[in-house]
Amino acid sequence: MLHLTFRQLQIFEAVARRLSYSRAAEELHLTQPAVSMQMRELEDNVGLAMLEQIGKKIFLTQAGEELHRRSRDILVRIAETRAALETLKGVDHGRLNIAVVSTAKYFAPKLLALFCQRHQDVKLNLTVSNREEVLHRLAENQTDLVIMGQPPEGLDAEKEAFAYHPLGIIAPPEHALAQAKQIPLHALMKETFLIREPGSGTRNVFERLLTTHRLQASRTLQIDSNETIKQAVMAGMGIALLSLHTISLEMEAQRLVVLHVESLPIMRRWYIAHRAGKRLSPAAVAFRRFLLEEGAALLGQVPEAAKEAPRQKASGKRLPGKDARRGKLGMPVGKA
Repeated sequence: MLHLTFRQLQIFEAVARRLSYSRAAEELHLTQPAVSMQMRELEDNVGLAMLEQIGKKIFLTQAGEELHRRSRDILVRIAETRAALETLKGVDHGRLNIAVVSTAKYFAPKLLALFCQRHQDVKLNLTVSNREEVLHRLAENQTDLVIMGQPPEGLDAEKEAFAYHPLGIIAPPEHALAQAKQIPLHALMKETFLIREPGSGTRNVFERLLTTHRLQASRTLQIDSNETIKQAVMAGMGIALLSLHTISLEMEAQRLVVLHVESLPIMRRWYIAHRAGKRLSPAAVAFRRFLLEEGAALLGQVPEAAKEAPRQKASGKRLPGKDARRGKLGMPVGKA
């Protein structure tokens, strides 16, 4: 007789999806030994090997591939059942599963904290990943709502903009162009650009920016973390195109500056999205409404240095919020 626990299925699905014990442990907030132990127990119960290691890489066996397909269906059905039952409890007793891109981690906790103060019995699960992983979670129906800077393409999803998202080029204060005005973008192509990993929304914006202007950076250095990029820029390793929502503290401490580059900052938008047709719990509906009504105001101001630089316009519909005529980012809403 097959004996599998719900927790074992959760752990197996994460390991099978990421093909990594350590990454699965990080996602599930467990230790790696705990994940390994649960996987051994699962394989003992099934009587078949689910994974095999060749060199340093992990692969699914035939049995593992079969269980992975079925485990995803089981977990989705359980999540839908839970959501349907929690709908009966109302907003204040529901569960809220949120996935955000890594750049949004600089403001998402603040928004979620305020929401949870108003709805204290809501159980929150927050996942922070790069854009590629967040899209995967959305596609696989593993989350209620996602926050990202670029809405999903080729996926049947409902998305709405709730705030502006400025991106600019940052440098250390001692950079030769730190005090310059109207810097042509092509004048920076001899610089070393510190860029995020493939799949990151910031990386996609950087590549589109260069393609639009028919430019190519002479040297790039890939770093898989906004925090590490900021530290590297402060250390003089290069410059970077980064969300200005990530550098407020460093700007206040005068450890970073925003270069006054022509056509920058790029004014994009933050989106809240969910799968089309998904039955959102009352808690998820309430959080979505909270973001659309108050998110722009709560997100805060763009650093003053960034406001002085000429902006690259972004098309889009008028953003919601209490201050509809002039957004909190210091520019007319709907005319960005």
